Amino acid sequence: MSVIVDVQNDDQYPLDDERLVAAATAAVARVRPSTEAALSVVITDNDAVAGLNHQYRDIDAPTDVLSFPADAPPVVSPDEPPYLGDLVIAYPYAAEQARRENHDLSDSLALLVVHGTLHLLGFDHDTSANRAAMWQVQGEVLEALNISAAIVPALEGYLQDETTDSEIH
Repeated sequence: MSVIVDVQNDDQYPLDDERLVAAATAAVARVRPSTEAALSVVITDNDAVAGLNHQYRDIDAPTDVLSFPADAPPVVSPDEPPYLGDLVIAYPYAAEQARRENHDLSDSLALLVVHGTLHLLGFDHDTSANRAAMWQVQGEVLEALNISAAIVPALEGYLQDETTDSEIH
């Protein structure tokens, strides 16, 4: 299995690129163990994510992560694995969220990458059944990354009613 993860951090936010690559790779390996894949992780500011959130979700606010799956079937280029899509993370939003919840920022960013990658792989949390399936896989990936599952409920609205918009998208 080969997963190519392109981390784009033009604003040079302090982060561990290798940890984000490991998070995406672990998520792909858990769901499609023999699959080759590629994806991008864009680390940007709140304004950029708020603009995307408005354009694609009609929500006038930033959020922590947005997932943009590639066209189906995944885009295939010669000599490159199938492209799953893009994750866009609002670093300031995620950093404030981690501070507020008293979580390690590196763990929080890894969770966002795992969560977003699962969306690229077809998971969703739009119903109770889908949420349970996604949370199960997400928990297994976090465990493989040595990230406590305790980080999940507060950041994902785990205890919220399914009609309530959660933090992670």
